[in-house]
Amino acid sequence: MEGPLRPRLVNCSDFQFGVVATETIENALLHLAQQNEQAVKEAAGRTGSFRETRIVEFVFLLSEQWCLEKSVSYQAVEILERFIVKKAENICQQATLQLRSNETEVQNWRALKEQLFNKFILRLVSCVQLASKLSFHYKALGYAHTKEELLESELDILKSLNFQINLPTPLAHVEMLLEVLGYNGCLVPATQLHATCLTLLDLVYLLHEPIYESLLRASIENSTPSQLQGEKFISVKEDFMLLAVGIIAASAFIQNHECWSQVIGHLQSITGIASESIADFSYAILTHSVGANTPGQQQPVPHRAARALRTAASTNS
Repeated sequence: MEGPLRPRLVNCSDFQFGVVATETIENALLHLAQQNEQAVKEAAGRTGSFRETRIVEFVFLLSEQWCLEKSVSYQAVEILERFIVKKAENICQQATLQLRSNETEVQNWRALKEQLFNKFILRLVSCVQLASKLSFHYKALGYAHTKEELLESELDILKSLNFQINLPTPLAHVEMLLEVLGYNGCLVPATQLHATCLTLLDLVYLLHEPIYESLLRASIENSTPSQLQGEKFISVKEDFMLLAVGIIAASAFIQNHECWSQVIGHLQSITGIASESIADFSYAILTHSVGANTPGQQQPVPHRAARALRTAASTNS
């Protein structure tokens, strides 16, 4: 992707905090936590990810062109991720069986793989439409498809995912935690944090691999992780609750670093995630958003940020 990333703040004036009953919030947070725990368990053993920068950017731009809500773009990425992983797994399973057979069957496997590549844009568009419940956008960014092709594509995705497309997203976790923070007396207003969280969440999606690679290196204290360490780390990439607390903590530092330790303490209390883990994730996000250095300051901001987070961790533990 050419040129620097320029995340845009979206209009958040319509989003309201503090209007839902406490009991409802508690039940919703528990449900999200259970869904997240199950997703983390299911991710164990998976060896691939398709949240690449170009793919995510395509989904974001398409959603913006169609004037869709921000939550739609995140859910479309998650639907596409699960669909492509499922398809790739099926192709690999067929390949394992067909390698013992004749060349014709191997060629059939290659044809299936090529078909997946050739229909990737169509599948991406279908994922956006399924996420937004649209039905009539059948020409997207110069890729023309008939209405029948689009409907067939949506049906293929639905069948592959067993019609389970109402997936939780990191945004849902962020907004739920912001709601709870508001009730807990967080000094930084939830609406103020919300806007910054959206910008940082966009950034994490667009720079998914670099951010998680830096987090992996930090967690093992080694610049060259082994393949086994990388495979075990897949479940961390699917932990949306961890991502949400990292996003909120980084947003809090950007908005008001003096209140950072309080936010860290609240997030640890709400989720049970260790302050050090929140610190590491926030450090990775700040490194890729604020940058390595700030003009006029002798010390890299992220290193100072990490120390501040770890100080908060020791204070609140």
